[in-house]
Amino acid sequence: MTFIIRPAREEDLQPLYEMAKLTGGGFTNLPPEKPALKAKIERSAQAFARTDDSLTDELFVLVLENTETGEVRGTCQIFTQVGQRWPFYSYRIGTVTKHSEALGRTFRAEILSLVNDLEGATEVGGLFLHPGERAGGLGLLLARSRYLFIAMHRARFADRILAELRGVIDEAGGSPFWDGVAGRFFGMNFQQADEFNAIHGNQFIADLMPKHPIYTAMLSETARAVVGLPHPSGRAAMRMLEHEGFAFENYIDIFDGGPTMTARTDQVLTVRGSRTDRVTTIADGGEPVIVACGRLADFRACHARLGSGDEGVSIDRRSAAALDIEPGAEIRHAPR
Repeated sequence: MTFIIRPAREEDLQPLYEMAKLTGGGFTNLPPEKPALKAKIERSAQAFARTDDSLTDELFVLVLENTETGEVRGTCQIFTQVGQRWPFYSYRIGTVTKHSEALGRTFRAEILSLVNDLEGATEVGGLFLHPGERAGGLGLLLARSRYLFIAMHRARFADRILAELRGVIDEAGGSPFWDGVAGRFFGMNFQQADEFNAIHGNQFIADLMPKHPIYTAMLSETARAVVGLPHPSGRAAMRMLEHEGFAFENYIDIFDGGPTMTARTDQVLTVRGSRTDRVTTIADGGEPVIVACGRLADFRACHARLGSGDEGVSIDRRSAAALDIEPGAEIRHAPR
């Protein structure tokens, strides 16, 4: 069984919608709303069609396809430059220190400041793998295919890259962080705010959210307990990001308090460690890699085995067929 990563197409709307209904809420980049998903696919198609190599506000949507059945079983997204259509907000965790001579005591208070520090960065997000496929490293294939795509189209991405991890969501689909912070100012629950943000953007945050810092000591215990924590289902994703070189630098999501991971784009392990070669032979055997080929709408990626040669590399037959390449093709690859 072979899986490939390819650009999303119009006919992928229904499978994307079916997967969106499985996310369990709090997954802003994959809303269970067909009009919103359709708009994403259309915007992505425009990005894949633009051939000019310059950085602008675009969205690329990729999907994971089973080449034997044609089924779409996963998806991921890349936002080239966040904060261009509307501000990109985060909370930054900071500390305020105060000293009282009269009491002879120093107090340190943790605060949350509403900031736009990450505006202009590239964002990787929207990664979802169908529950029936969560084996065989397919989640890692989805995640790392984005970095290969970035490396192959480097001029179209920013020098800083971020990934927002979903925060803690309770069994009822609510967010303790939202209930303790922003929910008090908006007159809507977390699910309503999350759905509105997915469709309309977060300008309403700028319109209604107080701009002064929030002292976490004044929050409920349940809200404080989840600040900067990923949803249990996102812990593996956090480890994958850390392995790629991302770090938590005290930025959290304004909706659910989940951690925002950041890195320098050129220092991401798959970007930095990948290399370009020419295929000279189609032959089985070799080392396990993730391999990509094709520019923009012709982009494809999959797991493969490569062998080294004097003038290029060999690739196994199944992967060559999945990627639709022959000797002479240029590929980019990174170790698995």
